[in-house]
Amino acid sequence: MTVQNRIPAAAEAARVPAPGARKRKRALRRTATFGTAALGAALAAALASPALAAVAQPVNAHLGFGGGSDRAVFVQTDNTAGNEIIAYARSASGTLTEAGAYPTGGLGGQTGGSVADHLSSQGSLALDRAAGVLVAVNAGSNTIAVFSVHGDTLRLEQVIGSGGTFPVSVTIRGDLAYVLNAENGGSVQGFRITPGGFVQLPGSNRELGLDPTLTPQFVNTPGQVAFSPDGRQIIVTTKANGNDIDVFAVRADGGLSATPTVNSEPGTVPFGIAFDPAGDLVIANAGTNTLTTFALKPSGTVTPLATAATGQSATCWVTASRDLLFAGNAGSSSESVFEDGPAGSLTAVGNPVSTDAGTIDSAASPTGRFLYIQTGVSGIVDEFTVSRAGGLTEIGSVTVPGGGGDEGIVVG
Repeated sequence: MTVQNRIPAAAEAARVPAPGARKRKRALRRTATFGTAALGAALAAALASPALAAVAQPVNAHLGFGGGSDRAVFVQTDNTAGNEIIAYARSASGTLTEAGAYPTGGLGGQTGGSVADHLSSQGSLALDRAAGVLVAVNAGSNTIAVFSVHGDTLRLEQVIGSGGTFPVSVTIRGDLAYVLNAENGGSVQGFRITPGGFVQLPGSNRELGLDPTLTPQFVNTPGQVAFSPDGRQIIVTTKANGNDIDVFAVRADGGLSATPTVNSEPGTVPFGIAFDPAGDLVIANAGTNTLTTFALKPSGTVTPLATAATGQSATCWVTASRDLLFAGNAGSSSESVFEDGPAGSLTAVGNPVSTDAGTIDSAASPTGRFLYIQTGVSGIVDEFTVSRAGGLTEIGSVTVPGGGGDEGIVVG
């Protein structure tokens, strides 16, 4: 891997211990499963383009993976003056104590019109617990940051170009990672995870062909990228810029099909992505304030199984844990809980629970006993215990230093 620049030593030293209408401009025909076939374009010679060339900046020659992240919570500030990851130690009772602040070597970003959710996405942090790898997006710098994880301690190992403009979401499976870039029509970029660091996967960049002129920006940028449970597909939500669920096939070499299967869901504004224990796809629909479960077929088509309304406003985020689904309602400052039953059926669990202002992303502990909810207006993380039936009981909260509009949370 060619090293073009190294992160200044000051960056490592700065680790601070704690005290509707769509106009898609596409050149190639995409496979459409609903409505009119859209057009798509595969980006040729991605690595030859200066705008998409990798900027590899390893701190160390070899990544220090494998430390694990037991009982830790990591939150991204997305601060436009300098992005950071705030690490928290998680007690046996579920409460959080700040353990450190770690600069990402880049800047946060803010989509036009956003208030509580500056990235207007889900999954801007990705954690591989077993490998001890944490990946963050630097939307304002068009890069991603790679950390090794040792308990609740991080070490910045690498900063590399995201393969596009304004990265907002990242997903990891095995030795592959894919990043979703939100601006200039949107794109996804693949990476191979090697002992020496993340390397852009040649020929893996795919343009989404969204209309970059649509406003407001925060509802017209893509929402999330995610691997399917078997790793054979990549799913992307387009929100109001098409109202589509795009599904790429993952090839044997880690690259993607030339074009995605486009599943049109008019008016729903598909946003957050999750998968239930049965492997069914779950989408949070911001336009209809609903959750919908889908059967995901090998062909890339999705078949609706069930839909449930939250009765709340701006239902954008969804987290799956055990047989429960947690939906974040930014406009209502609340969290809705649903039981995910046989054949993707959805049953509301009690009434929505109030949170601090601007409910956005959330993350559950591995056992499902605790849920941590980001609230973006003041940068507060609310802490909850989760009963076996799905009831939420608040046990405390922490204010994220440098937060406010912060987005991205994972639990070790």
